[in-house]
Amino acid sequence: MLKILAIGNSFSEDSTKYLYDLADSGGVALKVVNLYIGGCSLKRHWNNVCEDTRDYEYQLNGVNTGKLVGIKEILAEESWDIITMQQCSGYSGLLDSYYPYIINLSNYVKQNAPGAKLLIHQTWAYEIDSTHDHFSYYHNDQDEMTNSLIHCYSTVSKELSLAIIPFGEVIKKLRTIPTFDYKNGGISLCRDGFHMHYVYGRYALAAIWFEYVLRGNILENKFIPSTNEGTVVDEEDLNIIKQCVHDFFVDYGKND
Repeated sequence: MLKILAIGNSFSEDSTKYLYDLADSGGVALKVVNLYIGGCSLKRHWNNVCEDTRDYEYQLNGVNTGKLVGIKEILAEESWDIITMQQCSGYSGLLDSYYPYIINLSNYVKQNAPGAKLLIHQTWAYEIDSTHDHFSYYHNDQDEMTNSLIHCYSTVSKELSLAIIPFGEVIKKLRTIPTFDYKNGGISLCRDGFHMHYVYGRYALAAIWFEYVLRGNILENKFIPSTNEGTVVDEEDLNIIKQCVHDFFVDYGKND
């Protein structure tokens, strides 16, 4: 069983929601834990480490358990295989906001979970008509936000010699496909202008995990997300996502 820990917020909640079930459908046994505080920045994560704050919702395999925990105790809970960290979405394109917190946090994780592979969990740009307050940092421009966050994550990954899970880059590509080209009448991959669509957005993120981190072939995976009553999942739209994600990693490569 592969054990994955995400030190994150609502964006890692989105990315891990379907990961356990999708991996199980593909024959991969996982334990997936997301440490959730809404909007949690790297600065707050680091302050939580320093103060041993137990304010994180403990989400296990895509489900909130109702437990509140701290980073220190969860690092000691398992012999983790993969641990991810990320900046909060609004600050993701502001390079100064990463420092010194991402360096401190990565060093702390390496010291307390020396057997784990540490990865950077890239975030994604807001929808073109997002009303999120932090969108103004990027002049309410999706392309500017995309380019800024890609630059920042790339800069940090090179400095720390850590691989990136390129969620934001794949979402950027998906948004160019007519089905998900929101500005031209397609489906928005966001549900509220910044969080992922409950079905298609979250499914895309799980597919990225599966292809890049788990080194699977999403085209062969039969998982279909469960939805709220009355919500219809278009399997053709899922197939479009699967093909796009798979094609992206044919060019990008898989995580070693």
